[in-house]
Amino acid sequence: MRIPISWLGDWVDLPDDVTLEHLHAALVKVGFEEEDVHGFGVIGPVVVGRILSFEEEPQSNGKTIRWVQVDVGEPEPRGIVCGAHNFEVGDLVPVSLPGAVLPGPFPISARKTYGHTSDGMIASERELGLGEDHDGILRLHTRGLVAEPGEDAIALLGLDDAAVEINVTPDRGYALSVRGVAREYSHSTGATFRDPALEVTVGSADGFSVVVDDRAPIRGRAGCDAFAARVVRGVDATRPTPSGMVARLKLAGIRSISLPVDITNYVMLELGQPTHAYDLAKLRGGIVVRRAAAGETLVTLDGQTRKLDVEDLLITDDSGPIGLAAVMGGLDTEVTAATTDILIEAAHFDPVTVARTARRHKLWSEASKRFERGVDPTLGPIAAQRVAELLVQLAGGTIDPLGAAVPYLGQPVPIAFAPGDAAALIGVAYTPAEVQATLELIGATVDSTVDRWTVTPPPWRPDLIDAPSLVEEVARITGYDRIPSELPTAPPGRGWTRDQVARRRLANTLAAAGLTEVLAYPFQSAATIERFEPGAPAVQLANAIDPQASFLRRSLLPGLLETARRNLSRGLTDLAIFEIGHVYLPTAGASHGTAELPPGAVELEPSVLAELTDGLPAQPRRVAVLFLGDLTPRQPGAAAVPSGLADALDAVAEVGLALAAGIRPVTGAHPVLHPGRTAELRVGDAVVGVAGELLPSLARELDLPGVVAVAELDLDALLAVGATEIAARPIGTLPAATQDLSLVVAADVPAGDVRDAVIAGAGELLEEARLVDDYRGTGVPEGSKSLTFALRFRAADRTLTAAEATEAKMTGVALAGQRFGATLRE
Repeated sequence: MRIPISWLGDWVDLPDDVTLEHLHAALVKVGFEEEDVHGFGVIGPVVVGRILSFEEEPQSNGKTIRWVQVDVGEPEPRGIVCGAHNFEVGDLVPVSLPGAVLPGPFPISARKTYGHTSDGMIASERELGLGEDHDGILRLHTRGLVAEPGEDAIALLGLDDAAVEINVTPDRGYALSVRGVAREYSHSTGATFRDPALEVTVGSADGFSVVVDDRAPIRGRAGCDAFAARVVRGVDATRPTPSGMVARLKLAGIRSISLPVDITNYVMLELGQPTHAYDLAKLRGGIVVRRAAAGETLVTLDGQTRKLDVEDLLITDDSGPIGLAAVMGGLDTEVTAATTDILIEAAHFDPVTVARTARRHKLWSEASKRFERGVDPTLGPIAAQRVAELLVQLAGGTIDPLGAAVPYLGQPVPIAFAPGDAAALIGVAYTPAEVQATLELIGATVDSTVDRWTVTPPPWRPDLIDAPSLVEEVARITGYDRIPSELPTAPPGRGWTRDQVARRRLANTLAAAGLTEVLAYPFQSAATIERFEPGAPAVQLANAIDPQASFLRRSLLPGLLETARRNLSRGLTDLAIFEIGHVYLPTAGASHGTAELPPGAVELEPSVLAELTDGLPAQPRRVAVLFLGDLTPRQPGAAAVPSGLADALDAVAEVGLALAAGIRPVTGAHPVLHPGRTAELRVGDAVVGVAGELLPSLARELDLPGVVAVAELDLDALLAVGATEIAARPIGTLPAATQDLSLVVAADVPAGDVRDAVIAGAGELLEEARLVDDYRGTGVPEGSKSLTFALRFRAADRTLTAAEATEAKMTGVALAGQRFGATLRE
């Protein structure tokens, strides 16, 4: 939220020497984070000038410039070259004199151009930072401004104002207004606050039909519970918006559009209540607030045709939908320059309904942002009256008695509160009088006639729902600096669980191996899940952030691929990444997530808790890795080493070592992996994962390189079979005996199985067996292959002889022959 200083000063007393730093410090004290400061960036001298005369001078490039004589309050007029043609003699205009700096920054100096020395610049609206209009010079009389030549135009146009920006958390929607921030500044400093809502006297209005017909299909919530409408006739919508209002809107981050629209935005920023203006002549009959019917559409103010959902809350007339309630109005009833009669709407809408509609249509507006966070439900009539009065004052209209009022009938829910709760929860010795004064300061009503107080929150604070939320307000208003900083004594415990230790060891192992850990979003599209696991059920979210990705993931691989794609698009061409996270595996045919959570902050009964737990899908943890690009970059004298399937299998081996689980790869298949370049990962006979290279067609579709190696393993399954503790093998101090072994086996026999047989047969003397060659060609029978292993033997208590090493090797050969028909290669 951006708050112009001058606007804030209208409703709370500010020091004469107020600074942006002071405002930020005061607001930080009551819990707001400072974000930024904003100004127009205009440095004087910028003065008012009167056009005395001008000469049209056609140029050889086809352009006609004006050589203008301008009175700027000096003894002699200044000559200025100007390319605009929208001004006349006698007009008052802003003149930037040499030495001035306009937004950009754009310094102004006297310079020779078009055969003249231009002694300054006559400025447009855009050049001053007030708007986007650059078609002509800003003529001050069109803004209703009267001044004498030489007066300071910066102050006249409000360009000397500045704004502080603060971060407003979702639970404090009241602070998305000058009214709310002024109140908070008052709480912080003790300055006198004047509520702008109390400055408005609401007139009576009736006779216009407004019907709230909300079927409320969303968990019984009423979409609209208050609606005020006022009519103003005889409006001149072509009148310019006053410069002071334009400047405040600009500093608040909203561009000027037209006077009626600017007024509605101005009131929204001032009071926090969004309003909407309709061209009364374009309305057909009265207004009905209802949910959309199946198949209905609406063309919104941005010109987009939107297909409506039956949960969307609409503003309609006899012609059909004319607005998405609290989100955006319809194009058919838009206020234009020809509009003379205006209907003002100021209603209160359900935050959940508004949030879902905005997300569904990807249409976030200043109005929806406020309604999502909670708007004072009593403000509607006040805001409508304020808009009507400004239309009378600035647009020449007349308030008509025609209107409507559907009053808000709700009441804030009283909260039971003990004065000792604050001291008990915060650790500060607050007195009951101090607690009561603080609660009344924020607008609450306190009945302290009994030991257990009754506190009724103000209507603009829907976040105050229980005693802890009131305690938080006491701590915030009285000062967080009063809370003692003491480190609590940790209760005794046994530390991390075995699985926690193993997961941390795994993450450290992969990071030490050169991989980078990432966290991908768990949301995926139905098409992605179908591609990776055809026919597999998935959990769909009822209120997804992105409707196109509304399912919870069944695999980590799509997230890793999207992460790789994003990094690749930013120039990171060599990647080795991993993720450890949950997947969500529903039972086919089961209804997950259908149990209703009881409302309010209540302790759940065991039966309710069991029902909620039973409704959850299985959520096992997995670990996945991805490699693309070069494993080792090109260096002087050495070519680059590309990554591939071998690196993914090496990472799998690291996982096995970290978890003390013997993982072995065997030939396998996967819908998105390359046939013949895919391995099924097993522990014993149980399948715990898959590794392989991505299908080239999918890699091209995702704009990835031709070779992308991945692996994914069931971490929970590995933890279940892994050893409780990893037994470190002593480092041998006696000499090792090394021998090579070449075995001929059928071409379809996995090399890993042959290696396992050799290891099992050779016994404990064999320290390492490593595959070094897979040969198929001359000298090897058709349909066979020659596998060469480098063997290392060592005994812990003696130096092995060559005969002992050979005997162990031949025992391994015998077992490989027994299992796979392996023979020694001659």
